[in-house]
Amino acid sequence: MARRFDLVDVFAGEDFAGNPLAVIRADEGLSTERMLAITRWLNLSETTFLLPPGDPAADYRVRIFTLEREMPFAGHPTLGTCHAWLEAGGVPKKSDVVMQECGLGLVPVRRDAGRLAFAAPPLLRSGPVSEDDLREALLILNLGREAVVEARWIDNGPGWLGIMLASAEAVLAVDYQRAWPRRADIGLIGLYPPGHDTACELRAIFSDDTLTLREDPVTGSLNASVAQWLYESGRISGGYVASQGGRLGRKGRIHVRYDGEGTIWIGGATRTMFTGRMA
Repeated sequence: MARRFDLVDVFAGEDFAGNPLAVIRADEGLSTERMLAITRWLNLSETTFLLPPGDPAADYRVRIFTLEREMPFAGHPTLGTCHAWLEAGGVPKKSDVVMQECGLGLVPVRRDAGRLAFAAPPLLRSGPVSEDDLREALLILNLGREAVVEARWIDNGPGWLGIMLASAEAVLAVDYQRAWPRRADIGLIGLYPPGHDTACELRAIFSDDTLTLREDPVTGSLNASVAQWLYESGRISGGYVASQGGRLGRKGRIHVRYDGEGTIWIGGATRTMFTGRMA
């Protein structure tokens, strides 16, 4: 059976400068093993499979796969899948919000200043990082302990261990190991000085299915948990724009807003670049 697919550019500051996502209409006809095989063949950081909702409050259900595993939640797949669902004619049950069902539960997505934005989900793991875990992460990053301003767990699904460095420039300078014998999911964050066109620089280092370490071009889930960290610690107040992907030649721009009701919204541009049929 032919299935429609879309290749969507998410969080791009300009064409072909964000994080590409493949969105496939699954319609319950693909096994988990087949979904993972398709994801690995496409070789993008994530591929999503769009399904009818199981929860009556949801507009659609999505399964999110990396090259290694299925994830309960991820940010750029959330925005890209919502974009593809709307572009295909999806009509939300509520006029002001699209409700996505994923492994983490229900995630609201809304239109925000011409972009899509998802509500940052609660953390699954938070708090201090043990010295053993931090030591291993620093070995991966080829950094000394003195480079770390703060480290904490900021896991909202993918497993992020967050490490804050002294500056955005320090983040961009990191040259990490290319393989590691255990899975790693490390998020780096550094602030730019006041007056810069973006507030901070992020990098996301993760293991693929062969334990090769890769860098994600732009990462919504990491930006969501970093935003919670920055607001909670008082390092940033009000809305801001983060940048990611510079070391990969990308121009990711993530728009972050903290509304008056206590919700952090992570937004970005979404655009379908290619569409077709999977045989």
